[in-house]
Amino acid sequence: MSFPRIQTSSTWWLGVCEFVVFGIKEARACLFAGSFFAVLIASKSLPLGSLPRYDFILIAALLIQVVLLVTRIESRQEAYVLCLFHAIGLMLELFKTHPNVAAWSYPEAAYSKLGTVPLYSGFMYAAVASYMCQAWRIFDLRLTDYPSYRWSVPLCVAIYLNFFTNRFLPDARWILIPIVFLVFSRTQVQFTVWRGIPRRMPLVVSFFLIGFFIWVAENIATFFGAWVYPDQVSGWKAVSLQKFSSWFLLVIISFLIVADLKHVKENRAKPATR
Repeated sequence: MSFPRIQTSSTWWLGVCEFVVFGIKEARACLFAGSFFAVLIASKSLPLGSLPRYDFILIAALLIQVVLLVTRIESRQEAYVLCLFHAIGLMLELFKTHPNVAAWSYPEAAYSKLGTVPLYSGFMYAAVASYMCQAWRIFDLRLTDYPSYRWSVPLCVAIYLNFFTNRFLPDARWILIPIVFLVFSRTQVQFTVWRGIPRRMPLVVSFFLIGFFIWVAENIATFFGAWVYPDQVSGWKAVSLQKFSSWFLLVIISFLIVADLKHVKENRAKPATR
C-alpha cells in the first residue's frame, strides 16, 4: 500500500525539479532581453551626467551584444538575425512615432536619435528575436506539421504591413488573428527541458504566452519612461490590452522569420551531412 504513495511523491518531485530547470533555462534564453530590460530600468536613476539617457541605453545594449558574441553565448549567425530585427523594428518605430501618426513617443533628447526614434529602440525587437534564437537551441525545439512557406511567408508580410496600413485602412488584425489560428491549428512545438523527455504544446499557445509576458514587460518599461503612449503623457497608466494583441502578432512575425531561417539553414546542411 505504501508503494503507490512513494511513486506519486517521486513523480511530484520530478515535476517540481523539471519546472525549476525550465525556469533556469528560460532565464538563460532571456539573457540579452533581461539584461537590456535591466538597463532600461536602471537608466532612470543612474547618475549619467551630461550623457542623455537614450544614448546610455544604446551604448549599454551594444556592450551587452559584444559580450555575448565574445563569450560565444550568441553566434554570429544569431547576431545577423538580430540586426535584421533591429532594422524591421526601426522602420516600424519611425512610422509609428511620426507626428502625423504619434502612436507613442520618445520625449527625451538624445544624440543617437534618428528623426523621432532613438536607435536603442531597435534592440527591443531584437531582444524578442534573441530569446527565440536562444530558446530554440537551449530547448532543442522541433516543429511538427509546420505550414508551407506559401502560407507562412505571406501571413508574416500581411501582419507586418497591417501595422502601417491600419492608420489609413480598417485594422485587419481581427481577420489576421483567426487566420493565424487556422494556419497553425495543427502545428505543435516540441521542446526538451531535461532527462531527454520531450514536451509539446500548440504553437499558438506559445505565441500567446510570449506576447503576454512582453505586454507585462512593456507596462514596466513605460512606467520607467522608456517610451510614452499618448494616454500616459499626463501620468502613467497600464498599457491597453489592445497592445497585447499587437505583441501577439509581432511575436508571430519574429517566430516565423526565425523558424523559416532555421529551416533554410537545416536544409542547406543536409547535403553536406549526407
